[in-house]
Amino acid sequence: MTNSGPLTRRTVVVSGLASAAFTVAGAGTALAQVTAFMQSVAEASSRDKDVAKFYKANGYKPVWTGKSSKNKSRRQALLKALDSSANHGLPQAAYDTDALRTNLRSVKSERDLGRIEVQLSQLFLDYARDVQTGILTPSKVDKEIVRAVPLRGRYETLVNFYKSSPAAYIKQLPPSSAEYNRLMKQKLLMEKSLAKRGWGPKVPGKKLEPGQSGASVVALRNRLILMGYLRRNASQTYDANMQKAVQQFQLAHGLNPDGVAGPGTLKEINVSPQQRLASIIVAMERERWINMPLGKRHVWVNLPDFSAQIIDNGKVTFQTRAVIGTNRKDQRSPEFSDVMEHMVINPTWNVPRSIAVKEYLPMMQKNPNAAGHLTLIDGSGRRVSRQGIDFTQFTERTFPFDLKQPPSRGNALGLVKFMFPNKYNIYLHDTPSKNLFGRESRAFSHGCIRLADPFDFAYALLAKQTRNPEAVFKQHLDTGVESVIPLEKPIPVHLVYRTAFTSPKGKMNYRRDIYGRDAKIFKALQNAGVVLRSVQS
Repeated sequence: MTNSGPLTRRTVVVSGLASAAFTVAGAGTALAQVTAFMQSVAEASSRDKDVAKFYKANGYKPVWTGKSSKNKSRRQALLKALDSSANHGLPQAAYDTDALRTNLRSVKSERDLGRIEVQLSQLFLDYARDVQTGILTPSKVDKEIVRAVPLRGRYETLVNFYKSSPAAYIKQLPPSSAEYNRLMKQKLLMEKSLAKRGWGPKVPGKKLEPGQSGASVVALRNRLILMGYLRRNASQTYDANMQKAVQQFQLAHGLNPDGVAGPGTLKEINVSPQQRLASIIVAMERERWINMPLGKRHVWVNLPDFSAQIIDNGKVTFQTRAVIGTNRKDQRSPEFSDVMEHMVINPTWNVPRSIAVKEYLPMMQKNPNAAGHLTLIDGSGRRVSRQGIDFTQFTERTFPFDLKQPPSRGNALGLVKFMFPNKYNIYLHDTPSKNLFGRESRAFSHGCIRLADPFDFAYALLAKQTRNPEAVFKQHLDTGVESVIPLEKPIPVHLVYRTAFTSPKGKMNYRRDIYGRDAKIFKALQNAGVVLRSVQS
């Protein structure tokens, strides 16, 4: 097997052949030379330990190329899946059906058939992995996507497929989440739209608002109609119906819903349907990366949406606005999943080393009393007076102190933080900087997630383990002393990045690619053979 690129785990050979094509030209009775077939399978699989292990355990019997009805049903199930692989945003052309057809036409011996048998198993495994857990390796696309993809064992996949109903097994390979299914439906609708005329011409101008009329307003009307936000009409005025349609568009795109088509709104309205389709395809790939049980109750933080949610049995039971990491090196919020174990009330802020030496040390070098809200701690954990210290003698590497901020209402972490211990030192927390939550784009932190409603978030978490969560929380808060409340049932936390996502009714939502990660992912998908297509209805 060969590799098609550094970001993928793929290859290979694919078939569009019907069952009759598997007879062996010039070989007499199928499998007449059993030893030759078995030897060929053993040789062909020798460089693939999982496939070799499977055939050894299987006695080198045919799984795909035999004449039995079971072999036929496996072939048909695989071919059907490959024929529809583009529906999943997979690189259908990479599953080269023509190559295998040519190979089969040239079969002249049982050894040839053995090689094709192994090729089909490897092809099945490539497709299974692609559609189940994604084409790409996330961290190779962007090092800040530190998500551990839940890969399935290749040997176990072959064994389970062999023991199962082929069509049923292949059908359950893609994510079964409602979100994945809705994304795929929206993908097909977008492809049908592209097969017609898309969304028409872009809307000219810098700002359009209620009461205006003219060519730009007509262009806005037409585009909103084709996008599905406005019913067909002949109005040439920015009337109440158009204002409502603009508001609906703004809500679906994370914009301030003022009903005015200002520069930001027009920029989003003029994004091409091809670019939106690319966002959906990227979202499907991302959904495959997280194809695992998320937890009946879990926390879902969508970074481009600047939001944090608590999900119970698939339904949002709590939601709050969030501030995420600013778009700078070492400050962007990473993507990963972990488990929240406890919350800390009246937290101490242990200033991360990078912030201490890059931001506060230069301040103290200019003025030893700068950042007076922070305490110096030496290597033995003792508080150190700043008096007499010449901070100019230290560099980022030699600075010998830790910096801490004691609990207070002005603490950088606010009055509560929510801990899911991880090596990235990322957590959710309160903040005294409440003004930032009123902004449309909220990328201002050093990487952690700040919550607009941290107390209500805490009450929602504690409601599962106490009758009066607010009283329990405030009892700890009123002490002014740092304290910990363990979560009796730890809660999975998923930090995700979705610029395209659906609502429960299936309507698409889009957000800006604030970190440029989705652009990188789509480029990598294109390099792997994924294409944008239009589909006739």
